Amino acid sequence: MVVFTKESINKEKYSMANFIQSVDERTNLAGTNRLEVLLFSLGKDDSTDRQEVYGINVFKVREVMQVPAITHAPDMPDSVEGMTSLRGTMVPVVNLPKFCGLNISDEPQILIVTEYNKHMQGFLVHSVENILRLQWNDIKVPPPMMSDRLGGLVTAVTELQDGRIAMIMDVEKVLAETAHFAQDESYFDDISTLEGQGYTIMYADDSSVARSQIERTLEHMGVAHVSAINGSKAWEKLKEIASRAETTGLPVKDYIQAVLTDVEMPEMDGYVLTKHIKNDPRFAGIPVIMHSSLSADANMSLGKGVGADAYVAKFEPKELSNKLTEILTHDAKALENKS
Repeated sequence: MVVFTKESINKEKYSMANFIQSVDERTNLAGTNRLEVLLFSLGKDDSTDRQEVYGINVFKVREVMQVPAITHAPDMPDSVEGMTSLRGTMVPVVNLPKFCGLNISDEPQILIVTEYNKHMQGFLVHSVENILRLQWNDIKVPPPMMSDRLGGLVTAVTELQDGRIAMIMDVEKVLAETAHFAQDESYFDDISTLEGQGYTIMYADDSSVARSQIERTLEHMGVAHVSAINGSKAWEKLKEIASRAETTGLPVKDYIQAVLTDVEMPEMDGYVLTKHIKNDPRFAGIPVIMHSSLSADANMSLGKGVGADAYVAKFEPKELSNKLTEILTHDAKALENKS
């Protein structure tokens, strides 16, 4: 579904109201494995003489505008152009073509303002095209050679009707490498350990940056873990665990005590994964925690609407460990209270 044309977006500024429909309409998308993607270009790479198309989930977009005045600050990473004021809020601006190492002669013309974990940041791009509504199962994991070459920057790909391949960019990786918010070891200080209590967590996330931080958090907690790169892979592994449990005559909860899932993932998103788990009696009593950079209240409501037991913002290891500890130890405390 095309919402805006390339020409209309390039001529005017579009705000949150233009991109985000009502909560009710968004709720209808949750659990249907659909999303809306804003397509954009970083410009023609002089090295390859090609202009590729990229995408970002519309749910993360606050505004699209012509490049405003940017204040250049000293001692910034090379791809961070500086900051701009958006109605009194200071927004850092990242030059995406420069971050991706592309050899682009033309200056970026468009600023895409996004919101992650209630923080806004802007991304300079060459141009935007349109907005498409897609099925997550039409969005595929990129070939290993491609993901290895790009260092995890592209988390998914999809073929457009005109035959072009759009690459869904892991903006979390861009933010992690420019702001270092996911790499500082101090983020893991004071995480309480649950070591020795035999807990195992299944987690699913298509972002290599997010998976790394989740793994480090669980290791600091002393909790065993099983990982998956998207909801589809997680569901396959969960069904394998359920089959193993059935063979041994033990409940699935003896093998895995909770599931942590991202929301946006190729092939199967976190909403559909949560619905599968909650609708399958074999997984009765296993809590599902949604873990996402889409931290607005509306997004949390969508998670609860499909049965999620909790919703935690990404890149907050202490908050994540606290919530996991609360959920994992809940049954033990309940038994103590009964005795």
